[in-house]
Amino acid sequence: MKITVIVLDSVGVGALPDAHEFSNSPEHPNGDAGSHTLNHILERSGAKLENLEALGLGHVPTVNAERVTHPTGAFGRMLEVSKGKDTSTGHWEFMGVHLAKPFQTFYDGFPPEVMDTFSKAINTGWLCNKPYSGTDVIRDYGTEHLETGFPIVYTSADSVFQIAAHVDRIPLETLYAWCQAARDILQGDWAVARVIARPFRGTHPFERVSEARKDFSLEPPRNVLDTLFAAKLDVIGIGKIPDIYANRGFTRSIHTDDNADGIRKTLEFMRGKAHGLIFTNLVDFDAKYGHRRDVPGYARALEDFDAALPELLSAVGEDDALILISDHGNDPTWFGTDHTREHGLLLAYRPNKNGVNLGERQSFSDVGATVCEALGVAWDGHGKSFWAALK
Repeated sequence: MKITVIVLDSVGVGALPDAHEFSNSPEHPNGDAGSHTLNHILERSGAKLENLEALGLGHVPTVNAERVTHPTGAFGRMLEVSKGKDTSTGHWEFMGVHLAKPFQTFYDGFPPEVMDTFSKAINTGWLCNKPYSGTDVIRDYGTEHLETGFPIVYTSADSVFQIAAHVDRIPLETLYAWCQAARDILQGDWAVARVIARPFRGTHPFERVSEARKDFSLEPPRNVLDTLFAAKLDVIGIGKIPDIYANRGFTRSIHTDDNADGIRKTLEFMRGKAHGLIFTNLVDFDAKYGHRRDVPGYARALEDFDAALPELLSAVGEDDALILISDHGNDPTWFGTDHTREHGLLLAYRPNKNGVNLGERQSFSDVGATVCEALGVAWDGHGKSFWAALK
């Protein structure tokens, strides 16, 4: 039996009740209230998502998509209990971890003691140390980086310490070593959720090498993945999934270059002999289009996934299930360049199980609880399974 969970990274479906508390800028005191990644893309682009609509997308609360009479799947949306709107917070909650307080952020850059310790650890200087978008920071600091060889350090509204380096100036192995040094430093009072390697290439204004990105996560608390691993089930992480959980609890970790590659590799395992969880993140929605506020690009990526959906559905075995979810929003029509605090999408498919309303789930952790029940593994943590509705 295989349960396949695919995260459509940042495809949020409407602001959460507390979205007004999550402001990316003092100029916007209402924070993320009013954000809706999916609706705003559909409104601005006219994107056609007929296969997702057939599954039940238009029945998801607040989503302005075609509401088909007889959906072939199950549908709903999810509240996020943890106080955050970042990758780690959302993904950890999927697998049963609730965070009482958000990860630490550094809106004014990292303090001198952090940067001094980092500089000594890597035996070189650094550039920037400010909140920045990934494309702007390499445009503004890339030339100086090529001249000095100093890493470009930057952050965002998320709990991240990001290091950019040009692949022709700094070998990837060195960049990854710098990130590991930062990860070792950024613990305790200085802890951030992720340290991220951001290689780039070419000439000014430069281009990010997305396929060589690497995340160095904090160790999560005990979660569903540990439980599945201990039960000797297959736990296959595809894309950036293993990095988000500090590479713990997986039997296989599969790198991907982009969404299309992630879908191809997911299909390989869905058609294979694995027994357990296939857990995939499709990051292009977020990394290539959401942060860059690229509505047409985001719309094309959604249409590309929609075109691939029939093949994914055909790979779901009689006893298996496919679950599509999202971890936060990244409304490309919104101000700034950061995530938006939104409900998580929830669509599910099992052969011969049609038109199931999963309602508004009270936690992202319902996903992990459902995976455990489906695979016959006891789970005593957060989350309420909806597996009974899919039987």
